[in-house]
Amino acid sequence: MVEGVEPVDVRVVRCGGSRINYRRPVFSADSRYLLCASGDLVKVYSTATEECVHALKGHKNLVTGIQLNPKNHLQLYSTSLDGTIKLWDFTDGILIKTFVVDFKLLALYASAADEKSIFAIIPKDNKVTGKLQLMSISLPKSTAQEVEAKDLTLILDDVCQSPKSIAFGREGAYVASLKALELRVFFFKKKKHYSFPLGIKNRKGANAFTCVACHPKEDCIATGHEDGKIRLWRNFNHKQEYTYSSQHWHHDAVNDLVFSAEGTNLLSGGVESVLVQWRYGSENTKDFLPRLGGAIEHIAASPDGVLHCTSHSDNKITIIQSNLNISAVIQGLVQGQEVITGLMLDPRSKALVLNGKPGHLQFYSLQSDKQLYNLDIVQQEYIHQSGLKQTEVVKAVFDSQGAWLVTVEERKGEETDLELQMKLWAYNEKTQSFVLNTTVNAPHESHISALCFQNFPRYRSGPATLVTTGLDCQFKVWILGDDSDIYRTSVSWSCDFVGKYHHLQATNCSFSEDGSLLAVSFEQIITLWDPDTWDLKCTFCHPPGKIRDLAFGRLSCSKYLLGTTDNGFLCCWNLLSCILEWSTPLNVKVLQVDPLSENVAAFTEFTRTTDLFVFKPNEPRPLYMQTNVCSGRVQWALFVPREVPEDYHSDSNQWLVRSQLYFLSASQSLMTFGTESAEERLTPSSKQLVIEENIPKTPFHVLLGKHREQQANFGSETEQTALPEGSATINQMLHTPAHVLPNASFLCLMFVNSLLIPKMGISTKEEQEDLEMESENEKDDDESDVEMNPIENEQEMKKAFSSEEQLPKLTKSEEKELKKLRKVSYSWLTAV
Repeated sequence: MVEGVEPVDVRVVRCGGSRINYRRPVFSADSRYLLCASGDLVKVYSTATEECVHALKGHKNLVTGIQLNPKNHLQLYSTSLDGTIKLWDFTDGILIKTFVVDFKLLALYASAADEKSIFAIIPKDNKVTGKLQLMSISLPKSTAQEVEAKDLTLILDDVCQSPKSIAFGREGAYVASLKALELRVFFFKKKKHYSFPLGIKNRKGANAFTCVACHPKEDCIATGHEDGKIRLWRNFNHKQEYTYSSQHWHHDAVNDLVFSAEGTNLLSGGVESVLVQWRYGSENTKDFLPRLGGAIEHIAASPDGVLHCTSHSDNKITIIQSNLNISAVIQGLVQGQEVITGLMLDPRSKALVLNGKPGHLQFYSLQSDKQLYNLDIVQQEYIHQSGLKQTEVVKAVFDSQGAWLVTVEERKGEETDLELQMKLWAYNEKTQSFVLNTTVNAPHESHISALCFQNFPRYRSGPATLVTTGLDCQFKVWILGDDSDIYRTSVSWSCDFVGKYHHLQATNCSFSEDGSLLAVSFEQIITLWDPDTWDLKCTFCHPPGKIRDLAFGRLSCSKYLLGTTDNGFLCCWNLLSCILEWSTPLNVKVLQVDPLSENVAAFTEFTRTTDLFVFKPNEPRPLYMQTNVCSGRVQWALFVPREVPEDYHSDSNQWLVRSQLYFLSASQSLMTFGTESAEERLTPSSKQLVIEENIPKTPFHVLLGKHREQQANFGSETEQTALPEGSATINQMLHTPAHVLPNASFLCLMFVNSLLIPKMGISTKEEQEDLEMESENEKDDDESDVEMNPIENEQEMKKAFSSEEQLPKLTKSEEKELKKLRKVSYSWLTAV
């Protein structure tokens, strides 16, 4: 390790892909930004460009709620399970203040009637499993960056955990809360609350409350129910005289309700993925926006009434105009279903590839934290019906160049009714996407357990080769061949070889780095095959235990073969001596090899916690070890090559230099290993550039830009005025937010000095140029006088005096142009 350099600790961080549909999004006051909670971050999206302008980092746990500051709509409150409330300037991405509550905050609300407090759902005993309370938290005024907020007031007891079960109405005059089959309303001025239970004849599970919304101007409460009905409650300030009317369109539960900013419309959504707009006062008039994707989880309306948005179960946010036209779609990493294919890397786009929407593969950019596109594999309409067996994509793999993609899809029915298809996709350069080339029905008689491509080095060549292993005790070799005829030129895949070993199930397969050796595991036995002749070369056995993973070493460790067993052993065989090099008792769940180095990552599970070991097959001691990486099991892992290698001086961090390790946890959170130094490289100036690039230009900006461009073009032809020497200082002061600037007295002297123009300015240069111009003019006059004949001078003088009264006098500029014309040579006319 380099002396004098402190080692940087490696820690597990979220790399993106978090849920953006976890809580209801919030629009900015001018509808230019959409803010949403995403893991332990708050993301700020531009509603015009769909780009993430800021990622507000500061919370140490899951963000559970966001609300605009009622006193300043350019600021945002956020709450988290870490027990803090943070105040942000979301336009600049700056944390203003942190309020420490020391309670787990499960939801956040803000009221226009009480600007000094915010409201949050808090566990009674600081345990999420216990009873929950709606509390008012008074935010003290202080100049400190971190302030304790200990003044809590109970508003409602025994509330529901869902944030959609509480709503504030009529500018904060009352609050409505749902609990099972009961609606409760609390009036702040009267300090009274009323309860409105549903009738005993309606007490069924399908009639329970799901969400609530309050009219912003009138005393009206809208509630959604599990049977698809919407009830509008009125006269609830008198317990005996309340009334409600019912509306019914949704065939399943109403997931969310929200009124527009002025209360003219009521928006509702559910599992049908249809946004329904009800006209307030004439509820029989409805408008619909269907086919929005996944089930609608949340609905939000902008304060100015221009935009609406819906968040969906497939981790997507759809921004909708007030006329129900879709204006933008923000797609996150699709979650919600089991990732069966594992994590893959597209060699062309460097995108992360895994299961997406049902029957699709999603291509997700790790650099921009944005989904690139979905590839429809199954090419069938997905039917939203519980219990219906759907076709799923279960396996997928790319070749080393990204020219071919192989997918396996299954329709899970009875054990005797297995529908199995293997599709091979070719990359089309013109369309920049994958096109289906070959479809193989029933490639194996049972489930396909693994598949891999053969990679050829530069000094070897051969036909593209694919190997699949199945639980039908066979492995098959597929070769790309010519399939041309007199009508077209094409290629297709066909089976070239079928191998088996003692009627054992083939569970894994892997090619060596140079493609000269194929390893296939048959339960507890590993077999080695020659790809040129498909002869069996050698077998390895380490009983008792079935082989779970197989992997060849890389670079200098290419002579080693690694294998993990289901009974908790990690083994390493030497391919040159054909002996077991070493083995260790480790319950390895995921084994991943770095393609750019000799490093191997092994995730082990012990007592519901996962540990990480990074090692080289030729060294007995691990290079890096970290315990308790995450709670639960790591499902998949992947090494992703870096575009630019990192510079780590510590020996323990050398495994992160050329590649970055990503893994998917049991909760489908995409995590990675990083350091603080690598995460804090985004400077404020670069943040400002990101903002300027993503914010759309207004019409006024376009007109002003044209005017400035004309001024710049005109100034380039003439002499420009030099900028003051301190213009950089002025620019920095103008771009720095006001609340983080020091006192004006401190900046006054520096500001005034920066405005001073240097003594040697442009005025002296202009004077010198004028003097030079006058001297040249006088010299030209003298030369012209010497060349002219005296007689001609007298004649021209007479003509000039005679015509002086008739012709207008020339200006100085015209005289200069006339003198230039005199010097022009017209001798070329004689040759014509």
